[in-house]
Amino acid sequence: MASPASAQRIAVIGAGPAGLMAAEHIANAGLAVDVFDAMPSVARKFLLAGIGGMNITHAEDYDTLVTRYGGAQSQLKPILDDLPPLELRAWIHALGVDTFVGTSQRVFPTDMKAAPLLRAWLHRLRSSGVTFHPRHRWTGWNNNTPQDGWVFATPDGEVTHQFDAVVLALGGASWAKLGSDGRWCEPLAQMQVDIAPLKPTNCGFEIPWSDFIRERFAGTPLKNIAVSITDKNGNTEYKKGEFVLSEYGIEGSLIYAISAPLRDLIDTNGEKTAEFFLDWLPNMTVEQIIKKLDQPRKGMSFSNVLRKKLNLPALTNALLKECCPTLDNNNSTDVANAIKAMPMRPQQTRPIDEAISSAGGVRFNSTNNDLMLEQLPGVFVAGEMLDWEAPTGGYLLTACFATGKRAGLGLVQWLQK
Repeated sequence: MASPASAQRIAVIGAGPAGLMAAEHIANAGLAVDVFDAMPSVARKFLLAGIGGMNITHAEDYDTLVTRYGGAQSQLKPILDDLPPLELRAWIHALGVDTFVGTSQRVFPTDMKAAPLLRAWLHRLRSSGVTFHPRHRWTGWNNNTPQDGWVFATPDGEVTHQFDAVVLALGGASWAKLGSDGRWCEPLAQMQVDIAPLKPTNCGFEIPWSDFIRERFAGTPLKNIAVSITDKNGNTEYKKGEFVLSEYGIEGSLIYAISAPLRDLIDTNGEKTAEFFLDWLPNMTVEQIIKKLDQPRKGMSFSNVLRKKLNLPALTNALLKECCPTLDNNNSTDVANAIKAMPMRPQQTRPIDEAISSAGGVRFNSTNNDLMLEQLPGVFVAGEMLDWEAPTGGYLLTACFATGKRAGLGLVQWLQK
């Protein structure tokens, strides 16, 4: 714990990017801060996400970047304004880690790794007087009252601490083995904090493929394609990219990009009316495809026509049979329209624990502008436990860092008042 001589007892619970950023700004104000985390070491999800290349933020136009946060953009924009991507990159550079902008406008550390950044950051935090307490899982309060003590489960048994101010940065409910399990919902809900249900986002979806599809094509990537989806409000998105046909359904970057509206369609309308459309040839028009299909076939099978005249893989024919069972292969117009808009109807998301991130959490109407809970003065929230979601591409980390800064500075200002 902090020194007994300290006038205030301050805690950050949750040692991911949001919690560490909050701790940094509290420590920069000259205050002692204790950081508690359920895991044996800090920022485990951050480290795992960085194994394939740590995508720290995004370099697109800032006004466009803000729109990536969908329905939460009006609440997040003032927070992001205080730590926009350029300033976040400068902060990383001050840790001795250089960054570069990739071809997709995603920003990465030069060595693509998360570990060197985290090591430098933890060294600076410890030098600033931040104390870490691993294997401390917050479970609630004595008598369900914060003033009676914050309770932690530890390997040595249950312990209770008193705090004057706290930042909660406990993550969402994905990747529970790394610490984000959503258990914090129950004690906060008991204190009348308004919490939107936690749901998976940036996730895969289940489609009951036939045995033939599963056995023959599971694991096959679909490249150079596009998808279109009309959300529950009637807005249509069209995105290019790639995804993978898996044994259980579909997954991959292009599916993650439409996961929020697709999940909401399933939640709103049910599996029978939730659909999106796959465009196998985004660089060709229907008319161009018809012209190709109307060329002499010389006895070729339909599968060979697709392969030789349109350069489409065998999977295309298999999925047309699966997704368009009444399609007349001899009707070039119908086939062309099916190739440009093949309906796919997922039945449900994969479990939230498999998702890259989660939606839902503490609603912004439960906090003030500094992210302090209205029901719990002196308790602030940050990161993925707030009710926002974003696609992959650096947007998730950007908002975690920014909300951590806002909560940390908000705590300092509250104590000063």
